[in-house]
Amino acid sequence: MDLVEKIYKATDNLPIDEKFGITAQIKRAAISIPSNIAEGAGRKGNNEFRHFLSVANGSCCEVETQLLLIKRLNFGNSIAIEELLNLIEDIKNMNYALQKKLT
Repeated sequence: MDLVEKIYKATDNLPIDEKFGITAQIKRAAISIPSNIAEGAGRKGNNEFRHFLSVANGSCCEVETQLLLIKRLNFGNSIAIEELLNLIEDIKNMNYALQKKLT
């Protein structure tokens, strides 16, 4: 949830002509992360939960790629982007650890 908030704030500064491009895409991908974790937690059984954790991890990678693109295009603050990338790495590590425990 913290990542989603930070992504929304970070995308406020992107060029207006990216509103329906990378801005919308990165927001959708970021929202998908906690949404899939929550949906998986509400499912019956560890196998289903692991599946949704895997989908959430895919969304983490999507957000990571989009942030790297924003950085390459010089659309955002490099330091803020690095902080977001570090947060994504933390989320992926926690996600992997939870998947492993559910095995």
